[in-house]
Amino acid sequence: MSELTLLLLRIGFLVLLWFFVFAVVYSLRADLFGVKVRKLPEPAAAAPAPAAAAAKGATAPVAGKPAAPKGDGAGGRATTSTVSRIVITSGPKAGLELPMGTEPLTIGRSSESGLVIRDDYTSSHHARLVLWGDQWMIQDLDSTNGTWHDGNRVSTPVPVNVGAPIKVGATTFELRK
Repeated sequence: MSELTLLLLRIGFLVLLWFFVFAVVYSLRADLFGVKVRKLPEPAAAAPAPAAAAAKGATAPVAGKPAAPKGDGAGGRATTSTVSRIVITSGPKAGLELPMGTEPLTIGRSSESGLVIRDDYTSSHHARLVLWGDQWMIQDLDSTNGTWHDGNRVSTPVPVNVGAPIKVGATTFELRK
């Protein structure tokens, strides 16, 4: 083997080693400090407040707009009036119930998360539940192992169905009435 070939192999090995070191540092940085979170766009037309609609006596849908979905009669979609809690069905915190408000709920290993799940398969900032209009949406926050809703991997924010299993790491939970 010539000197030039040996030198090129050494340089190639050194470059590969440095690439590996930078990949590990990047992964640790993302795990320790989190990743930049993308915001959901605002809904096109926000539904009027229930008190305002009741005060006006408006029970029929407005011309040109479909009626708002009501509970499970609309294909099981979760709305603010139907979802009241999160129930963890399997994992380290099985049986835990959390009340739902209207604020976004971050799920992950970080102590800053609203729902802290400490297992090896959950990222620091793994997923987020967001109320978008009258619909709860689940959003994966670029987690390593992914977020699963009703057996499908979440890549973009998707509507959450009441009673459908949501899997984050080794934990499964559901939105319930």
